[in-house]
Amino acid sequence: MNVILIHEHEVASDGRVRLDDRRAEHLRQVLRKTSGMPVRVGLVGGWLGTGIIEGIAADGVSLRCDFTEPPPPKRALTVVLALPRPPVLRRLLAQMTSLGVERIVLLQTERVEKSYWDSPALATESIAEQLQLGLEQAVDTMLPQVEFARRFGRFVQDELPGLAPRILVADPRTMKPCPANVTEPLAVVFGPEGGLIPPELERLVGAGAEAVTLGSRILRVETAVVGTLVRLGTCS
Repeated sequence: MNVILIHEHEVASDGRVRLDDRRAEHLRQVLRKTSGMPVRVGLVGGWLGTGIIEGIAADGVSLRCDFTEPPPPKRALTVVLALPRPPVLRRLLAQMTSLGVERIVLLQTERVEKSYWDSPALATESIAEQLQLGLEQAVDTMLPQVEFARRFGRFVQDELPGLAPRILVADPRTMKPCPANVTEPLAVVFGPEGGLIPPELERLVGAGAEAVTLGSRILRVETAVVGTLVRLGTCS
């Protein structure tokens, strides 16, 4: 936890905040903070700043916060991700958030188990938890937008073309290398562990996507997503 994230409703009119959850535990047990010490804070959806600890006890931590700095800029980047297994989804939501992804679309494809859509990992609270973990890691405050697309054909026809001026689809079968350090707005499509079936890839390309690859090795979804986003320059 590299920043203590605070929600607007938790901040009193004088800037004081009282924490009594895992954030307080982190300040006490991990950071070993004591009264009078500063800590990095961020207002979810707002600015970063500094909190000065005014009181620290077993039942909570009190601090006065001043939010004075803008969060790091996000890339105009949308990730379209074939819905992965729930444990992978949880990790990827946090990782994509840390990498500054602006919008995440979870997509049904032929090789996605339909039962995944019933997982608790897709509950609003679970998604919010993973996004917050990603923000805490990256010292950011701006949550990405998360959407669901359960009908592949309709999504490709009606929504994909409008996602960005340039759309990439990751596929190890193509020979075209993934571009590096791209500054223009982008959308990137990632298939499931078993890959996109040929008709799905054809439909994506037919809708304007460019098939690109990180190389001939077959990568796990987590590796492919993180490797591609870093190559595209999300951390620049």
